[in-house]
Amino acid sequence: MRMFSALALWVAMSVSALAADPIIIGLNYPRTGHYKEEGLAQMRGALLAIDEINSQGGVLGRDIHIITRDTASRPEKAARNVDKLIGDGAVMLFGSVSSAVAIAASARAQQLNTLYFATIGYSNDVTGKNGHRYVFRESSSATMTGRALGKYLSENMPNKKYFYITADYTWGHSSEQALRENTNSLDSSQHKGVLLPFPTAKQSDYNASLQQAKDSGADIIALVLYGHDLVRAMRTAETMGLTDQVQFIAPNLTQSVIEQAGATVMSGVIGTEHWLWRAPELEQSKAGLAFVENFNKAYDLYPPSAAASAYTVVKQWADAVNRSRSYESEAVINALENYSYTLLKDAAQWRAFDHQNVQTVYVVQANERNAVMAHPSKQDYLKILERFDAEQTAQTHEQWQAERSKAGKPTRLQ
Repeated sequence: MRMFSALALWVAMSVSALAADPIIIGLNYPRTGHYKEEGLAQMRGALLAIDEINSQGGVLGRDIHIITRDTASRPEKAARNVDKLIGDGAVMLFGSVSSAVAIAASARAQQLNTLYFATIGYSNDVTGKNGHRYVFRESSSATMTGRALGKYLSENMPNKKYFYITADYTWGHSSEQALRENTNSLDSSQHKGVLLPFPTAKQSDYNASLQQAKDSGADIIALVLYGHDLVRAMRTAETMGLTDQVQFIAPNLTQSVIEQAGATVMSGVIGTEHWLWRAPELEQSKAGLAFVENFNKAYDLYPPSAAASAYTVVKQWADAVNRSRSYESEAVINALENYSYTLLKDAAQWRAFDHQNVQTVYVVQANERNAVMAHPSKQDYLKILERFDAEQTAQTHEQWQAERSKAGKPTRLQ
């Protein structure tokens, strides 16, 4: 009897210890190389979400523990990292800034039946022709940003001549196409453009591209560039005296770009954001305002969109685990599909047919330096010009199916 009691106690203690083991998630992000600033922001946002969840009891009674790998924004390295992160026990993976990284890493995760969140990665291909059952994207798509920015420009700056300088990879191509379609600038003989090598552009490439833009007589120069590339292009444009002559636009205009390039250089540039720290106030989001305050307390910084995306991913994954009562990818996928929620701004939804997060997109403009410096934080980089809800910007189911069919892909996620 004593032996039976001791055995029962040992089993109970073992079960209790097992239940208390942390659940592991993996962040696959750029700690070095292109987009390392956006990568750091993702890490900070994720850590804040994990601390909050763990302080409230974790998920299904277990704390979350994060492990990380550096992608250096290289797709092949990101894909290799997936094996290592899963091998180290991660049950969910997230991260990315480059769309090419998101596509490569999520494809490998699919082969290993593991859920992957593309935290950032704006190319249509992420949830379009390269979309699959195991990938969800938190950020907006190229179509969403292109339609929002295009609608604003068409209404407020009609009949302008464009010149496109575009990063030569999947995000750049789809973003340029979306902008052309929504600004009546599809005629490339009238609205010229040039591709910038990615990720190997040299200073001579920036000089030559911007000189062509200047010589074209364009009213609007579209820099379909992101992160480090956008910073270099804008610094070059200022040196050439172009920033005072034409309107510059950038499909994805982020806080980190303005921090790197400087408010004086970026002043007046128009673009889009899927989140900025001014959004919670506009949308009257208590959770969003709390996130801004808590992030500022933790890091002495106001959060950029990359941080908000990572925070949202971790929070939404944990919520789906709790609702499904399972850490298994299939159960979490089912809990996420067509799930609507409100977190850091207004309502959003994880669509079932493409796993795209459909949400409000903001057209923004970089503030002048004196406006930035007037705010106590010295970080009031962007003002919201207009907001567009998902119904105005997102691809329809029929458009998504047509895109998949054209690429020879199934019209249902596999």
